Amino acid sequence: MQKIAMIGCGKLGLPCAEVMAEKYDVYGYDTTPFTSHKVKCVSLEEAVKDAKFIFIAVPTPHDPAYGGATPIADLPPKDFDYSIVQDVLKQINQVANKDQLVALISTVLPGTVREHLRPLITNARFIYNPYLIAMGSVSWDMVNPEMAIIGTEDGSLTGDAKELIDFYKPLMQNNPRYEVGTWDEAEAIKIFYNTFISVKLGLVNMIQDVAEKIGNMNVDIVTGALARSTHRVTGPGYMKSGMGDAGACHPRDNIALRFLAEKLDLGYDLFHAIMIARELQAKNMAKKLVELANEYKHEEIWIHGKAYKPAVPYEIGSYSILVAHYVEELGFNVKYVDPLTGDHADEVCGIVLMAHHAPTTYGNVNNSLKNEQKFYCKILPGSVLLDPWRYLTPEMVPGSAVIHYGNTR
Repeated sequence: MQKIAMIGCGKLGLPCAEVMAEKYDVYGYDTTPFTSHKVKCVSLEEAVKDAKFIFIAVPTPHDPAYGGATPIADLPPKDFDYSIVQDVLKQINQVANKDQLVALISTVLPGTVREHLRPLITNARFIYNPYLIAMGSVSWDMVNPEMAIIGTEDGSLTGDAKELIDFYKPLMQNNPRYEVGTWDEAEAIKIFYNTFISVKLGLVNMIQDVAEKIGNMNVDIVTGALARSTHRVTGPGYMKSGMGDAGACHPRDNIALRFLAEKLDLGYDLFHAIMIARELQAKNMAKKLVELANEYKHEEIWIHGKAYKPAVPYEIGSYSILVAHYVEELGFNVKYVDPLTGDHADEVCGIVLMAHHAPTTYGNVNNSLKNEQKFYCKILPGSVLLDPWRYLTPEMVPGSAVIHYGNTR
């Protein structure tokens, strides 16, 4: 069985390595030892030795201050930190050979491979192969991608690119398209894919703000019409207004693109506007929560869902925490309920922002509740639920008020 190496077996690399292990003999290395029934945990040298493909899935982090759970739009533009990738490439280069193909899957800015990373691999071949993967669904996303992105020095579909495509074909479940370009083109496809999502969320949440301001308007009527307009609008994905862009990738990717715009002297900074919109939309939501607290004379404001999305424990880039930042600026304390982040509560009463709710995703969190909608805890009568997804009905929370944020009809 063909030997494969995965260097970096964390929350991205290990699930991907375990998928690969269904068809290949996979050896993994990480600075923190890991346990897996499918992937052998060995030293970097042992993993690389005789491996046909060497995948690198190590972080390209930003300073923690740039996470996105607090305002970051006006921080100085900053590139990713490539020091971990560079160190790993240097170590691999000492033990690799020309028969081996090194494939980097970490996110980097356009031009980084050619300028900073490829020169570190002189003893093996190199390819850039970023993944379109979300935390919480890594294994599924890997084998059902919208596209597989492959970057080579000259953008050729032959040679190394074809070898990598042949490697993936037995793993894929959805027969994806393979987008092959230069290293620079592949870098751009990945990071601009992410920022397209940021733009769409910024636009649909602007429509939500407009609905709140002018009245007589349900944001879902507007965004639904736009989502179905596939001739000129890009399609229905991310066309549901609600909470803003979040997670470990998107906010920081826009900050990195601000750095690139400045480095290339483009003369404009579209990405700053995207981040400003994200933050002011969170501030508008916070103002609504405070208005409701004053109107209904509640002293407590709760956020139902602290992680950046349901069913994961990760708080980095959390829009819930960003909204809470602005609520606290306005003089109110915020409490969270989210079992996966360790924020437990048996019951809540007050103003509740329903950042998370999707029974198909996490409906088994509290099976003691009898109603169809399962919450993280019991919502006591007299509460006021602000629902930015416009999903809840009053029947789901007897004795409490439900306000659909973005529907002012």
